[in-house]
Amino acid sequence: MRVRKEIMGVGFDDLTLEEAVAVGETLAAGPDFSYVVTPNPEIVNMARQSPDYQRVINQAALVLPDGIGVIHAGRILGTPLKERVPGIDFAAGLLTRMAQTGGRLFLLGAKPGVAEQAGQRLCEQYPGLCLCGTHHGYFTDDAAVVQTIRQAQPDVVFVCLGAPKQELWMARFGPETGAHLMAGLGGVLDVFAGNVKRAPQAWQKLGLEWCYRLLHQPSRLGRMAKLPLFLVSAAREKGRREKA
Repeated sequence: MRVRKEIMGVGFDDLTLEEAVAVGETLAAGPDFSYVVTPNPEIVNMARQSPDYQRVINQAALVLPDGIGVIHAGRILGTPLKERVPGIDFAAGLLTRMAQTGGRLFLLGAKPGVAEQAGQRLCEQYPGLCLCGTHHGYFTDDAAVVQTIRQAQPDVVFVCLGAPKQELWMARFGPETGAHLMAGLGGVLDVFAGNVKRAPQAWQKLGLEWCYRLLHQPSRLGRMAKLPLFLVSAAREKGRREKA
């Protein structure tokens, strides 16, 4: 039985990576449509500012803590989570299971050509995986993309359109595609394609993947600067709860 813990208005599933992958595999094999979200502090802040977006996040079948800031905020608020579950690691675990069963994968997002490149590399890395289709993220005709996905008949779709578009798109159009499971994964296609290098394991284990990305992408400074403010907000929220 899964437990959800509320952190700054978002209910996170308190699961290990292995447990999350197992749930994802079950959802992908199920008869109904489900979607997975992987909020970091930036997404949580967006959700706090938009009740509609917050509702879409909280209605997901799986809500996984992607950012180390979410883990720290949970500790501050007295609602600690088992561990950080990065979206890319969840995706890799799911791909391993799908390769064993011949699962069908569709990749949606990134610039033209990136999804195809990512798909080629994934098929090489996960023999047995069936890549049934790709589409870039620079589209304006939602109905056409829905039809393309429906014709491909995927079990799982990785939706990499960036927040908040990807979460809103999954909730709105996902059921029409015929897919069993969609996962909103931000920029992972660029990593899978080999265009962006992920932080070394040592940095990941220390919770410093954000720092590594900042060193290699200084343009992210404005976004990363919001992390301390997020933790300050968590501390204030704890104070309000203690006074109530």
